[in-house]
Amino acid sequence: MLDRKIAYISKGLPKSSLFNGQEFVSGIWKEQVDTLVVRPVKIDEDDVANPAYHGGPDRVVCVYPYEHYAHWEKQFGQALAGAAFGENLTVLNMREDQVCIGDVYQIGETILQVSQGRYPCATINKRNNNNRLLKGVVEMGYTGYFLRVLQEGTISSDSTITQLSAHPQQITVAEIHHLYFHDNSPDPKTLERMLSVEELALPWRKKLLEKQQRA
Repeated sequence: MLDRKIAYISKGLPKSSLFNGQEFVSGIWKEQVDTLVVRPVKIDEDDVANPAYHGGPDRVVCVYPYEHYAHWEKQFGQALAGAAFGENLTVLNMREDQVCIGDVYQIGETILQVSQGRYPCATINKRNNNNRLLKGVVEMGYTGYFLRVLQEGTISSDSTITQLSAHPQQITVAEIHHLYFHDNSPDPKTLERMLSVEELALPWRKKLLEKQQRA
């Protein structure tokens, strides 16, 4: 049985910064805190800069596995800052290959469901001042993922994580990422299995349908 734990929790509002001399505004900057107050659509005092591509009820809580930080430190020869991927929960034993779309967890007072993997974008490079990070994230599938809120409440830095249910289809976040980004000849039955998961958020459902049409 996996010993799932919170390493730390973080939140933050959008702010302006510079990358290669150009200004950008993003909500990726998070600061470690003691508690998160999680609402159905967003976390208090936490927000996104571009709601067309970020946030919403299927992307309320961003999760990133703590184990990946050691990989990036080894690859780039320097440590990343905490919450370097803009995540709210930095966790242990909940990697992308260990969680499935539709799995339900109780974390503190909240009940949360895995809704989709993260579709990585160049803001990750800008946040960490590293032009190679995004490519590595896509190659490795170390993207993190999002949770939707089934029951609002407070998460503390010492809250426990309990899995309440495992989705019967057992489609991991890692499997969907690999198929979309790296499988040029996807198995039709595998695609159908993924698309049959009703809990998969609409943006990723559209991506898989596009992949299916191109196959």
